[in-house]
Amino acid sequence: MKVFKFGGASVNSVECIQHIKDILSAYKNERLVVIISAMGKTTNALEKVTEAFYNGKKEAALQLFNVIKNNHLTTTKYLLVTHYNACYEQLNNFFTEVEWLLHDKPVREYDYYYDQVVCCGELLSTCIVSYYLNEAGIANKWIDVRDIIRTDDNFREANIDWDFTSKKAVQLAEDASDNIMLTQGFIGSTDENESTTLGREGSDYTAAVFANLLNAESQTIWKDVEGVMNADPKQFPDAQLLPELSFDEVIEMAYYGAQVIHPKTIKPLQNKGIPLHVKCFLDASLPGTIIYKKQVKNLPPIVIIKEKQALMHLHSQDFSFVGEKPMSELYRILGELNIKPNLIQTGAISLQLCLDDRAEKIDQLAAAAGLIFDVQVEKDLSLLTIRHYTEALLDEMVQGRQVILQQQTPETVQVLYR
Repeated sequence: MKVFKFGGASVNSVECIQHIKDILSAYKNERLVVIISAMGKTTNALEKVTEAFYNGKKEAALQLFNVIKNNHLTTTKYLLVTHYNACYEQLNNFFTEVEWLLHDKPVREYDYYYDQVVCCGELLSTCIVSYYLNEAGIANKWIDVRDIIRTDDNFREANIDWDFTSKKAVQLAEDASDNIMLTQGFIGSTDENESTTLGREGSDYTAAVFANLLNAESQTIWKDVEGVMNADPKQFPDAQLLPELSFDEVIEMAYYGAQVIHPKTIKPLQNKGIPLHVKCFLDASLPGTIIYKKQVKNLPPIVIIKEKQALMHLHSQDFSFVGEKPMSELYRILGELNIKPNLIQTGAISLQLCLDDRAEKIDQLAAAAGLIFDVQVEKDLSLLTIRHYTEALLDEMVQGRQVILQQQTPETVQVLYR
């Protein structure tokens, strides 16, 4: 058993979907679980639908959703001939499910409606791909992942019920008559059959959950890049491919903000020693990157830049030391607001938090922390992280910048600059 995950870029056009067929044709005699994301930018479009609906703009929400419908139906017309009517009928069921909701008035919290609407993206893309593959001679069984992955009702960041999900996944694998089982990433369902999502970019995590529960031989993430690079090739044209990485290194990279692998993906794989491959769906012959338990030495510098950062300055109101009590209260506030600082620096009577600049979160934190500290906020900052840095590279990267804050260990340096 192998687990494949194809991201949004892999299903972003008719040509890309045809490319998935070419890749899977080489594996159609092997047992596969194939996880597919929503088509590129669909999740963002569905978020706008949800926002319009929740703000009372029902007609605007329906118009925005109609654009999404037409895009998917157009793709279906180009891909399918004999299976078109059956696919259209299933797609129409998903469309109707969302449209019924959009005709109501919101009476619950935003995150609930977000999950009911946004989950549609994965259902639509997998439906189209499944029918296309079957028509192209690659037999597969379409699975509604909401029947397998049971979660709590923490909408938008749902937590998995591992016992229930494990039993369902094992039963699915035992009962499957086709070698290829095709399903969605990112979504699940509560015990009351309400759709949930596992957090943005959660499709990688879904694939890792299946790999863990089914004791897969490996997991492969197919992306529109050559593999894992030591920097964003859009920012650094000379970025290098990293042929192999350890689980530990990838967890560090994810922690500091690298976007290649979802942070939650590694743990289910690491727990069972299942290797993760990152390969290019545009050229499957490229070696890509393998991520496993082996410790990898002599890595080049790994550069991560996070834009749109804010620095919150917290100063003791009575010039007393920032000790255990105010710190524990601050961490309680951070936990309640679900905020993870990207960097913390403490002093005797002050501390500084570097955060993603999300206005509503910054305002909530400033208001709550203002009961304990004097608060000031700087914005329009960038956070540079270099793993396995050299002093020469660090000097080059910060040249001409105004350095606001710097932290450094023998392995990693972080610089907040303007």
